[in-house]
Amino acid sequence: MRHTSAWPLALIYAVLIVFASLFPFDGWRAQGIDPRVFLFAKIPPPYWTWFDVNINIVGYAPLGFFLALALMRSGKPVLSVPLAFACGTLLSLCMEFLQIYLPRRVPSNLDLVLNAGGTLVGALLAALLERLGALSRWSAFRSKWLGDDSGGVLVLLALWPFALLFPAAVPFGLGQVLERLDETLQDLLLSTPFEDWLPLGDFAMTPLSLVTEMLCVMLGLWIPCLLAYCAVRHMGRRALAALVLVLLGVGVTALSAALSWGPAHAWEWVDLPVRIGVWGGLGLAVIALPASRRMCAVLLLLVLVLHLSILNQAPTNVYFAQTLQAWEQGRFIRFYGLGQWLGWLWPYVTLVYVVVRVSRRQQPA
Repeated sequence: MRHTSAWPLALIYAVLIVFASLFPFDGWRAQGIDPRVFLFAKIPPPYWTWFDVNINIVGYAPLGFFLALALMRSGKPVLSVPLAFACGTLLSLCMEFLQIYLPRRVPSNLDLVLNAGGTLVGALLAALLERLGALSRWSAFRSKWLGDDSGGVLVLLALWPFALLFPAAVPFGLGQVLERLDETLQDLLLSTPFEDWLPLGDFAMTPLSLVTEMLCVMLGLWIPCLLAYCAVRHMGRRALAALVLVLLGVGVTALSAALSWGPAHAWEWVDLPVRIGVWGGLGLAVIALPASRRMCAVLLLLVLVLHLSILNQAPTNVYFAQTLQAWEQGRFIRFYGLGQWLGWLWPYVTLVYVVVRVSRRQQPA
């Protein structure tokens, strides 16, 4: 039995599937539909698109891959594929049954078949890569680059690009939740004695200046680089990791803009403060190259707190609200809740992880 990050990745991905399948989690009611009806409906249903077919297969393939890999690493290579297939199929079946009680979602036996097929494809791919020795080579590569205690860092870095896909008011500004949280609490506590206890109260939020926006972009890019440095020791590998993360962050943010406003507007977010912030974040990553892993963890903790503090003292703007409406009401409804929660929670989960890491016994540099 070997240490692996496949278990937490499989668990996180299963949670993300639940979010994507049941969002927006409201309007639950019995609609007078027999839960068994969709199981025996005609395949294919009257209304389907190739987008639905592809997304249902691709959406469950990583789950099958991670589950099969985790089972293989846990000493169950023979049962890895069938158990992964069974777990993915059972999860899909539960999601389809629950969608019966959500008016905005439509249960489908075709989705169930495609989800099960996607899980099987992912599990078979993991088994094939294991047989070819590719996963063993990946494990050796990961151990050489990141060390044996890098599971948490790897999971967080893998989730960071997906968190950036959901539009942010400030590029790379994940975790801006205070204003939204205050609005939600206002609705819940309206006309109650606790209304005066709201986090914002009479506090006036000030829009970010150009300099502050530049600082947020700079810190937002520095954060994943410092997170990688918490696992990577070699300076050359750190430099390569930082370059890849910065390029990945810029590329994913451009993709998010293209999805929101169209390909012609993919780079309109790159104004002067953003350009300076990107280069500044890369410069800070270079400056931190010689720091020890523990020093990088402490520095990351301070940068996270500063970044979240600055972001949550500023309101979102009108254009950002229009972007969210395009995601909430348009073709991105499947990913709206999923992306939103990733963008909200990623920096706070990272903060907790770093606190735990810093509080552990002294690590070697």
